Amino acid sequence: MTRLTAADFDQELLILFDAYVHGDIDRRSFLDRASKFAVGGMTAAGLLAALSPNFAAAQVVPANDTRIKTEMVNVASPLGYGTIKAYVAQAVAPSASGKRPGVLVVHENRGLNPHIEDIARRLALEGYLAFAPDALTPLGGYPGDEDKARALFAQLDQAKTRQDFLAAAAALKARPDASGRVGVVGFCYGGGVAHTLATELPDLSAAVSFYGNHPPVEAAAKVKAPLLIHFAGVDERINAAWPAYETALKAAGVRYTAHQYPGTQHGFNNDTTPRFDAAAARSAWDRTLAFFRQTLT
Repeated sequence: MTRLTAADFDQELLILFDAYVHGDIDRRSFLDRASKFAVGGMTAAGLLAALSPNFAAAQVVPANDTRIKTEMVNVASPLGYGTIKAYVAQAVAPSASGKRPGVLVVHENRGLNPHIEDIARRLALEGYLAFAPDALTPLGGYPGDEDKARALFAQLDQAKTRQDFLAAAAALKARPDASGRVGVVGFCYGGGVAHTLATELPDLSAAVSFYGNHPPVEAAAKVKAPLLIHFAGVDERINAAWPAYETALKAAGVRYTAHQYPGTQHGFNNDTTPRFDAAAARSAWDRTLAFFRQTLT
């Protein structure tokens, strides 16, 4: 079966799907408005299914890969929801020092789904201690269904969730198998979290945001970590706020590098959906790994 890409869908439909994914419209509204694109025997529900993730088809590092070891840990978060679970992955082969640089992996607005666990395993094979919290822990964790996950995510108190991620970063740094140098990489919602952590953790060593929302411009002066920022080319919802935040970063003397990938859609790095762009994702991932080698090792 030929894999669908963003080019197989009308841009208006892709924007509509982005609005649905981010909770701006509900499922019924998406289906009603997508019906005009349902031609040639395709239904609106079929379009939604075609645009939605296929985790098994896109898996890069299997959960049972013998080169890595994984565990699920509990992190105390006294100022957040109390406890947050995190998926931890690292290589089986010992490091020279017995310790590894840590990377906090922050999911999209669906919690710790199989794709983000796969991202953690990919980082483990690169020599990092990958630590992927699940913000949905207080609501039972990722439910195994993307629609249910989005609905649950909307119920979170984001002030408490932010504290959960701060607690997760501290727990990662304090692990005996961690080197003490911690970076963060986040995608969409997680990209926004990466930006936020950079404003709240003065000892953060690096932050990478994939198409994430930016903090208020006044927060830019608090950023101490170097930033690597990836933007989709066709993503006005995120890109519109960048010029003002970039100006604030420059004024604060923050070290940052930003890349925009022409013609790509929001979510272009997520290889489980048709919005995935293989060339852009490879370039962005290579840049991310090079950035972490410079800042964490």
